[in-house]
Amino acid sequence: MMRPLPLAALLAFAAALSVAAVTAQVAPETATVAAPAASDLAPAAAPVLVGNAENGRILAYTCQGCHGVTGYKNAYPSFRVPLIGGQSAEYTAQALHEYKAGNRKHPTMQAQAESFSSQDIADLSIYLSSLK
Repeated sequence: MMRPLPLAALLAFAAALSVAAVTAQVAPETATVAAPAASDLAPAAAPVLVGNAENGRILAYTCQGCHGVTGYKNAYPSFRVPLIGGQSAEYTAQALHEYKAGNRKHPTMQAQAESFSSQDIADLSIYLSSLK
């Protein structure tokens, strides 16, 4: 299954196309691009991601073995694994981002989180928060 490009990648691609189109219309001897102003170099605010619960449901398949989302039947009965179904989307997203960044330490969760894009985390979080 191919993943759609993240919004930031699409915007960067569209910007590159528009610059290429403008440059192609200018005579070759005058085809120069001005250096960006210092204010243009400031980092843009991160876009707010909207979670897709259906994609989150598909991604949550790997969570079920340990967290037992369906009926909370934990595969590791003697190991404390938190119930994530019904947890707030904000908390789940923050936790996954912290595992991904290495700020929370758990080898399995770090490996899982590192495999997720920011959109995947938004999708998982919104789906898991919808469970009772």
